[in-house]
Amino acid sequence: MANKNFIKEVYRQAGGKPRSVDWYRDKIREFTLPSSAQLVREGKRTKRPTVGVLNMFFYDPKTKGKLPYYDTFPLVLPIEEYNNGFLGINLHYLSMPMRIRLLDRLMDYSNNDKFDKTTKLRTNYSNLKKVDLIKPCLKRYLAGNVKTKFRKVGADEFIVATLLPVQRFKKQSDSHIFAKSRGLV
Repeated sequence: MANKNFIKEVYRQAGGKPRSVDWYRDKIREFTLPSSAQLVREGKRTKRPTVGVLNMFFYDPKTKGKLPYYDTFPLVLPIEEYNNGFLGINLHYLSMPMRIRLLDRLMDYSNNDKFDKTTKLRTNYSNLKKVDLIKPCLKRYLAGNVKTKFRKVGADEFIVATLLPVQRFKKQSDSHIFAKSRGLV
């Protein structure tokens, strides 16, 4: 399959019917995964992060020299905006099963249950601070360190985007980071 629009193609093959996480995982494995750059290019892009939906973008942390590890291609739900950036939940810090559990919890804050372009997650840090699954995922992003536009991931794409293994960790392996995250929740 040409990766013209990977997420939309997986969603189209679901036929608008509810599918299990395993179905999506199997469908994703059938295709050649798109590059991170292709994923950003294929969707609606914005200059600022879109609150209420997931966002993909390239990021170069200001304090990367001091960090034990970091993700240069986060999948983030922004929950608070600041004049120089935002606070967000980067789902990539969790293993796939934990990502799905967190996504399920986040849907408790949805304005509807349609999983379409009208669906938004309406929440903030004070609502989520007691959700243990966000502890390893809560990150502060500085606007000056964002390297691309934000790729808006609407609710109709949440499951596919969450299951894509496109995290780009530096300094540690995915399995090391997932194990550390499990220890925090």
